[in-house]
Amino acid sequence: MIVVDKKKYKMAINEGSKEIHVQVHGLMREEDAEEYMVDLQETINKVSRRDYTFVVDATHQTPVPSKVVPQLEQTMQFYSGLGFKEVLVVKPSSKIAQVQIRNALERIEFTGKIIDQVSHSM
Repeated sequence: MIVVDKKKYKMAINEGSKEIHVQVHGLMREEDAEEYMVDLQETINKVSRRDYTFVVDATHQTPVPSKVVPQLEQTMQFYSGLGFKEVLVVKPSSKIAQVQIRNALERIEFTGKIIDQVSHSM
């Protein structure tokens, strides 16, 4: 069930598999990030976090400008601290974006896993 469908991102709750899927398209700008965080909070508040897996589908994420990399680290740290049973991040198809995410995760306490693809899409 898709609960948020915006130009830059989608959020869905899959009650059958007990997963929340978040998919980001293209480049998130600062003004997009605020709205994203509000939608994210509303979405995750609809489920029991300790019973659900949080899946970040970064397949379509584009490389971010170097000045935005610290926000990428903060976002990944934020995802880790949400209290979900498990956090999975799907690798972006862009090699540059993959390296950026990998580097960001190396600098923080990320407790989730990086996976190659999502088992079922939105």
